[in-house]
Amino acid sequence: MIFFSRLLRLTVPALALQVGALVAQVPTNASTPEQPFFEWTELRFASDVYAGRRDRLKPLLWDNGGGVFLAPSAEGTSHGETFRQLDDFLYFTGLELPHSVLAIDADAGRTLLFVPSRDPRFENGTRPNDFPGRRLASDPELVRRSGIAEIRPYDELAGVVRAWVRQGRLIWMNLGRDVDVEEIESDFVTDLDPVHAMLAHLQRQHATVRIGNAYSAIARLRMIKGPEEVEAIRRACAVTIGGIRATAPHVVDGTDERTLAGILEGAFKRAGAHGPAFASIIKSGPNSLWPWRILAAHYDRRNRPIRDGELVIFDVGAERDYYVCDVGRTFPVSGRFSASQREKLTMVTAVADEIIAAIRPGVTFAQLREVAYHHIPPEEQPRMQTGSFFGHHIGLSPGDPSILRTPLQPGMIFTVEPWYYNHDAGIAVFVEDVVLVTEQGAENLTGRLPRRALELEALMVTAR
Repeated sequence: MIFFSRLLRLTVPALALQVGALVAQVPTNASTPEQPFFEWTELRFASDVYAGRRDRLKPLLWDNGGGVFLAPSAEGTSHGETFRQLDDFLYFTGLELPHSVLAIDADAGRTLLFVPSRDPRFENGTRPNDFPGRRLASDPELVRRSGIAEIRPYDELAGVVRAWVRQGRLIWMNLGRDVDVEEIESDFVTDLDPVHAMLAHLQRQHATVRIGNAYSAIARLRMIKGPEEVEAIRRACAVTIGGIRATAPHVVDGTDERTLAGILEGAFKRAGAHGPAFASIIKSGPNSLWPWRILAAHYDRRNRPIRDGELVIFDVGAERDYYVCDVGRTFPVSGRFSASQREKLTMVTAVADEIIAAIRPGVTFAQLREVAYHHIPPEEQPRMQTGSFFGHHIGLSPGDPSILRTPLQPGMIFTVEPWYYNHDAGIAVFVEDVVLVTEQGAENLTGRLPRRALELEALMVTAR
């Protein structure tokens, strides 16, 4: 009432000025321009790097019956996490497109990319100033920068796939290691990843669809890192090493495991990392005796205070520029290893050294496993068990696709990680490094991080 009584006392010109001022405060829809796609993202490598990867996949498919390889992208909607593209889509395109599908047609020698016309994440009809829109399929820069000439509206995908199925074309998907293509079975708690969700959709929509598992072909490509990938992994390793060095001063009695993880991951991000490559595994005392899959099965099992006399195991890695590192080290909470702790760590490190010394082109992982068991004392072998070679390939993922029977080749990057779990003695130790196969042998990409007992003790003393 006070406001309206004041308006009644205003002259007409004054009233017009007052109303105009009020209208000027109302938001308009024209303040934020539509956002170009590459205003927000960029290719990590030159477009011809991705084109070369697509070209190398085609003959691998030809040799197995030809057909079309399909790779979905991440949906791209966020619940607070930062967007991370799916590995295969990223490997072959370098793009951060949401809700899209890559098709590499080996028979026709074509690459097609099915993309939404607009980015739904940039649209909100009630808040046009904050969500001004973004073109995707119709953005001319997408073709020019990506090097993919055939970018089609996503709405056309269903019809194109229907035609391929009618023609009897083989549809390839990366379904994972040792997975037979079969009807997807579901139950009350099934959670399908994007690739298997696509498979289930294809099988529902097309009774005659022919599906092939492209895992082996993808693994043959991704196992051999290009020079640009090697450098990216070097950067991720450098960030990881720096994070462990920064966290070492805090390995003291009373600190809890989750606090150590927070310090470590903060150091990762300060050094330019996207974040941890996987949930950081920092485990102490009785927790150190269990593999991460068991510890991670419970909400608070990875948050105990560490105590003098115990060992703390770091199994951690940073992701930077989409590539990852994975390193393991063991620290004594008191700053000094006991005699028995030192003995076990020395034994495990010696086994790791022997494995790394045996790495060279032409060697197989089965041979590396034989080297490991040859140097593990017989009485300790039941406490150091593996079905592979005490390691795994890394790259875009801490578990990059691999074919373990393939002889080593220059450009392969994998971990060497003989672990030791002695439940009787209450001692677990862990040493893990990232190794690059070279023309001459091997390079330890994480060798700058102390790994022997005296070196680890010195690191902790220096840090404190």
